Parts: sequence; C-alpha cells; structure tokens
Amino acid sequence: MATPYPGDLAEGTAPMQEAAAPVIRTIGLSDLNDALRRGWEDFKAVPSHAIVLCLIYPVLGLVLARTVLGYSVLPLLFPLAAGFALLGPFAALGLYELSRRRENGEHASAWDAVEVLRSPSFGAMVGLGTLLLALFVTWVATAQAIYVAAFGYAAAAGIPDFLERVLTTSQGWWLIVVGCGVGFLFAVVALCISVVSFPLMLDRHASAGDAIVTSLRAVARNPVPMAVWGLIVAVLLVLGSLPLFLGLAVVIPLLGHATWHLYRKVIVPEANPRPITPRPHRERRPAADFPAALFPWRRKDGV
Repeated sequence: MATPYPGDLAEGTAPMQEAAAPVIRTIGLSDLNDALRRGWEDFKAVPSHAIVLCLIYPVLGLVLARTVLGYSVLPLLFPLAAGFALLGPFAALGLYELSRRRENGEHASAWDAVEVLRSPSFGAMVGLGTLLLALFVTWVATAQAIYVAAFGYAAAAGIPDFLERVLTTSQGWWLIVVGCGVGFLFAVVALCISVVSFPLMLDRHASAGDAIVTSLRAVARNPVPMAVWGLIVAVLLVLGSLPLFLGLAVVIPLLGHATWHLYRKVIVPEANPRPITPRPHRERRPAADFPAALFPWRRKDGV
C-alpha cells in the first residue's frame, strides 16, 4: 500500500477546507520526482494492466503509421503521434482508479480499472474527454493547414523526399518552427485544463467546469513546476514513441499513475469527504429475455 502524504491530516483539517473550492498547495520540483517515483511503484505493483489498457497504444501507432504511409499523407504522422498527448489525460482514467485503490489499501488489479465506469462523475469525464478530442482534431487540421501553406497540396514521393523537403529547404525550416510553436500552444491549453481535472472528478465527483477551473488555478499557483511537468510528459512520450511506439506500453501507465500522485500533492484532501454511492451494477439478463428487458417496468415474474 502506498504511504500517505506528509501533512495531509494537518492541511486537510484546516478551516479553508470547508470552502467549496478545493484548496491548492504550492509544490516544488522535488514533488514531481516523488510523483513519478510513486507512479513507478504503482506500475510495478499492478503490471498486468499495462497490457489490458495500454497495448492499444503501440498497436494503434503501428496501424496509424501503416495507414498514413499507405495513403500518402506522411506529413500527418508526426502531428497525429504528438496529438496523443492531448488525449492522454482521458485515456488514463483507469490508471487513476488503480492508484486510488492502492492509496486506500484496497485490492487493485487490471480488472478494477473498469470500475471507473461506475463513477457518478463519469459523464463529466466523458464531456471533458470530448473537449480534448475536439482539441486533438483541431490540432491535426491546423498541422495539415501549416504543411499546405509551406509545400502546397503536392504529396511527397516517399520518406526520403519528405525528409529532404523538411530538413533541407527554407519552407521545411519554417514548417518546423511554426508547427512546433503552434503545437506547443495546443499542449499548453490541454495541460492547463486537464492536469488535475480527471483525478479531481474521480476523487470528489466534481463537475467538468469545476474541474477545469481548479486545474487552471493549480497551474496559476505552480507555473514553473507545471511547465516542467509538461516537459517531462513530452520527453517521455517522445522516448516511448521512438521504438515504433512500443515504449508507450510503459510510459503511459507510468504517467497515468504519476498524474494521480501529482494531483494528491497539488490538491489538499477533503477534511470530511461526502460518501457518494457509485452506479449500481446492471442486472444481467439472458439473451432470450431481450425484448422484454428493454422495459424497466417489467416485473421479474413476467407479469
């Protein structure tokens, strides 16, 4: 079981904790290192979920690369791969749940990750996830527009031709500078609105709006640590993507668990958390009972 954070009891009982808005701590760079360390401990304790939750990412990366190369839209390969960072906070929901369970001394296995679907705030999580998806789509469209502005609509003949265009021409240098600059702005927006949003919704069942506001407050309170955290995420995702995206099977769960512990360091725990009953499990019915099972007023005795 993960050890409790120092000072949680003292700060959690402060009068400010009675306020509706979560209380935000000021953190340092050492807290980022500790969050990564705790995230690694969670990953080692429940390693099987890396296959269940994260194998899709390297597989998706390989399929994406083949699709892009096959349809001669090679310029979108890097923007699509980089854009996964925008969707990462939502994709890691199950990882937050596993870290929360270990922190509380509860049993944590790969299958427990799906319990996040029963959270009362799951609808709010989907709403914010949809916002991140829209941000991802906008980024890809913007990257395509930047490439067209530099080279027009003529497709590259292949990888050597594409690399020659980008690395040896003035248009290519312009593309690199402008593309990375615009991508940086998209990454900053995603970080600001989601750095602690999803863990907050899972932990306190906050609305999407309240979670976004809290995340913005956390970034404003800790601009340097949050900037460093964003850099750490970017570097690890790049390193994980280099061997044909296979390293993401380790990087993504590590970052997911570490994000939960970062949330614990930034947000002061509630003094008197309100118990909220999760969504009940649906009653399983046999396939032969399909038509009648659609009507909730149907009695079990069939009358």
